[in-house]
Amino acid sequence: MLRFALLGAGFIGSVHAANLASHPGVEFSRIYDIDRSRAQALAETHGASAAADLDEVFDPENIDAVFIASSTDTHARHLVRAADAGLAVLCEKPIDLDLDRAREAAAHAAGRAVPVMIDFNRRFDRDYAELKRTIDAGEIGDVELLQLTTRGPALPPLSYIATSGGQMRDQTVHFFDLARWLTGLDPVEVFAAGSALSDPRLAEYDDVDTSAVTLRLPTGALVQIDSVRRTGYGYDERIEVMGSAGLVEAGRRRTGAVSRYRAGQVVDDGLHPGWFERVQPTYAAALAHFVAAVESGTPLTPSLDDGLKAQAIAEAATRSLHTGKSERIEY
Repeated sequence: MLRFALLGAGFIGSVHAANLASHPGVEFSRIYDIDRSRAQALAETHGASAAADLDEVFDPENIDAVFIASSTDTHARHLVRAADAGLAVLCEKPIDLDLDRAREAAAHAAGRAVPVMIDFNRRFDRDYAELKRTIDAGEIGDVELLQLTTRGPALPPLSYIATSGGQMRDQTVHFFDLARWLTGLDPVEVFAAGSALSDPRLAEYDDVDTSAVTLRLPTGALVQIDSVRRTGYGYDERIEVMGSAGLVEAGRRRTGAVSRYRAGQVVDDGLHPGWFERVQPTYAAALAHFVAAVESGTPLTPSLDDGLKAQAIAEAATRSLHTGKSERIEY
């Protein structure tokens, strides 16, 4: 069993804590958070111990793997310390909001040859896995156009927006990764346009809540991604891939499949109230992949390189938002 320590006891940390505690191949040992009381409460819930300091977390005598789910500004230094201790790492995106610092930390970890996985959990969505299988099997021919949608139900608090890095780095980056993963190609150019429609105060943070992004792949195929932070009708996520010989689609996922027929109308079940309800199963699936790969010694994916490439696309898309021009993507 892998002896795990969790860094971070906030919302996403609590999600990972539940999955760690329920995984049969994990001994959930330690939780660390700068708020000791929060770590203690989460530890008591899941039968772990609250670490008094980081030395308890990065202790190779008692810990085999760390899950980095702390604040974004701590990811890079935790990754470096875990690598120096020889521990396997599962890390929330991004490695760091600054791409150069992220590259430095990734290079350091790679130099220590420790297993590292970036938690782009949407790769483990059952529908998207079937899209990937269909594309790889050649069932739709050569990919020519991808259309991806990510529309959240409500604008996050402005305090979150202030430290998120912007919509491209925070929300759309998951779909940059999906585009690379589904096609097996690295986009070469990006154009992004965006607006702040739900709250004009977003402009104070140099951010947008509604955007449209076009990526050009090296084959000439195109990727279109629309991202929205506030819909008013629930969480809406879907992907369509058109190829030279057909089309494959993962549509909106509703809360149920019941249709109610009445005079002059049909009422269907609606969408999930938020992004978490839609993607919740993917977190456990990502953890299961990580544990199995570390135990078997097989390569981990999404890798450090995957994380850096998605972030490089996000950086170019952010530049495009500001310049109003297409930007080359520098990997």
